[in-house]
Amino acid sequence: MKPWTKLLAFLLLALAATCALAAGGKDPADLEGTEEHPEVVRFPNFYIDNSKRNDYNEVAFPVKAGQENKGGKYWFVDYIIKEGNRHPSIVELKKNYENAFRKNGGSLVYHGPDGDEATYRQPLSGGGERWMLMHIDNEGERYQLTIIDTAAMEQKVEFSADQMAEAIKKDGFIALNGILFDTGKATIKPESQALVGEVVALLKKDASLKLSVVGHTDNVGDKKGNLELSKQRAASVVRALVAGGIDARRLKADGKGDTEPVGDNRKEDGRARNRRVELVKFQ
Repeated sequence: MKPWTKLLAFLLLALAATCALAAGGKDPADLEGTEEHPEVVRFPNFYIDNSKRNDYNEVAFPVKAGQENKGGKYWFVDYIIKEGNRHPSIVELKKNYENAFRKNGGSLVYHGPDGDEATYRQPLSGGGERWMLMHIDNEGERYQLTIIDTAAMEQKVEFSADQMAEAIKKDGFIALNGILFDTGKATIKPESQALVGEVVALLKKDASLKLSVVGHTDNVGDKKGNLELSKQRAASVVRALVAGGIDARRLKADGKGDTEPVGDNRKEDGRARNRRVELVKFQ
């Protein structure tokens, strides 16, 4: 093959990859119920084997200095090369995504020591950033994208004061997953204030009600640390309720760490259920 023919073939391949990264759309080979990010799509001849999407999640992205924790809209997409197709090299995969990010003002911010992992970042036109972690398996036969489009979580109030009152009257307690904290800390996130306000309203509507605030964690980390963190988080909630005008004598703070799971700690949705605050009635 003549040099100019090789160059033309390379340019056509690069153009096809770039078009694929821009085009998106479903593929008949994709597993049912899967989807990809609407703006960050696949390399040619790959199908989606698995995917997840959340309105809000948090991911620790590898960077040169360690990790960057980012929260926002979340996608995870697992791609596999279709049978009979040439799989790209690791370098080819990473370069195509790097070029796509650079085209939108972004960059490669981390390159894993083994070459099979990379973190990318780009600004979003409406504000915020897009962060993406790419992991490549089997020399390019399979790769996964984990993407966060950063934004504050739109708080959807889990329960109203009246709904909490009904649950406590019936069961003697209620579990809240909507009071969120900074990762590994007892600081209540600003987006949780709406739900905290509903707890204040609950206590103001029923002056005789006394509540024990009990913190629970997932099993990530050591048990001693989780127990202490759960107690600190419960205490933070009590302080927020007192700041809202509730008499401290009507409140107690306690923590159970990871000792009373209600979900499967092997799965993210189970761990999310276990990270909760329970309001327990006492006399």
